[in-house]
Amino acid sequence: MATLLEGGENRMAGSLGIRIRMARRRKEMTQGQLASVLHVSRSAVGNWEAVSGISPSSTRLIAIALATDVSYEWLATGRGEPSLREDWTPAADAELVDDPVERRLLHAFRHARSATRRMVLQMLEASTTSRT
Repeated sequence: MATLLEGGENRMAGSLGIRIRMARRRKEMTQGQLASVLHVSRSAVGNWEAVSGISPSSTRLIAIALATDVSYEWLATGRGEPSLREDWTPAADAELVDDPVERRLLHAFRHARSATRRMVLQMLEASTTSRT
């Protein structure tokens, strides 16, 4: 009764390392690409994916889930569905995001390259500090 992901991988993979690998592959990322997004070494990703490897911190797991578009619960525990619903955006800093414009901004920000994220953040911070 195993449910399969794309590529025939089992959704209920028992090990965190296997789920990290599955999430990365679903997103069609190499270990190097995921490492770049997370600002860690490629070997760190390899260690996380190893069956007897080192586990990333909870904060890093959140970043992995966001980078690979999988649910944090599934990534951390193997429970639930791996895919995020299209109309659902994870809360930022445990705040409910119910404004459609803010939801669109978060979605675009989370899918932007890191250089673009930094530029947008600097622009927004400059805009808010100049008004206060």
